[in-house]
Amino acid sequence: MKAEVKGTTLPILEVQLETGESVISTHGELSWMTPNISMSQTTSAGGQRGLMGTLKRAVGGGGLFITRYEAQSGQATIVFAAKVPGRIFELSVVPGEGYLVHRKGWLCGTPGIVCGMGFQHSFGGGLWGGEGFVLERLEGEGTFYLELSGEITTYDLEPGQRLLVHPGHIGAMSQSINFQITTIPGIANKLFGQDGYHLVALTGPGKVFLQSMPICNLASAIAPYLGQSDGGVTTSAVTSGGIGGILGGILGNNV
Repeated sequence: MKAEVKGTTLPILEVQLETGESVISTHGELSWMTPNISMSQTTSAGGQRGLMGTLKRAVGGGGLFITRYEAQSGQATIVFAAKVPGRIFELSVVPGEGYLVHRKGWLCGTPGIVCGMGFQHSFGGGLWGGEGFVLERLEGEGTFYLELSGEITTYDLEPGQRLLVHPGHIGAMSQSINFQITTIPGIANKLFGQDGYHLVALTGPGKVFLQSMPICNLASAIAPYLGQSDGGVTTSAVTSGGIGGILGGILGNNV
């Protein structure tokens, strides 16, 4: 197998497979592929079998089924595309090691990768839409590819070294990292600081991958431009408050 990340702001992952080689994915990430790739659905990967393993993966956001893409004859190509501006990069695991990644981060991997439930904590709606803080656990043996949003910053935390992070900025971390949910210090900061209420305290040793633009932040930033529904008619915020408002004023003054 040979994989290459192409592009910058909205990259793609192009994977070249030889006959019999395959990659797996859980979220229907396929963008395009050559005709000599076969697709199949399975509930097991990396030696993970049985109902409990399947349910753990589903609870972690991975779904009940895993899609396997296998090259049938000669060299085949399959491409996975980023859904938001950010980066795609490669990580590897061996037995006894692993990573916790945010539930939308895993793009694809080799068949030896096992995806399961890592952690779930509900913040009860609001910014998180009721979904809460959910991490998948990727372990087993092989290579996998992550899609994280915005710019990516990594920290190698020494034993006992701590970092406080807003939950959405956590893209991935070594499973050796100790973490716990905590809150913003100070009542005034909680009530008036507009920095949210919860933080995640990360304690080393291990590596942390932080993303500069969580999906929830992106959604919040573009929400004012998506328009509002008024009596069944949707109007753009730009149109109603900008160009449309100016034209309306001009027309109104000339009637």
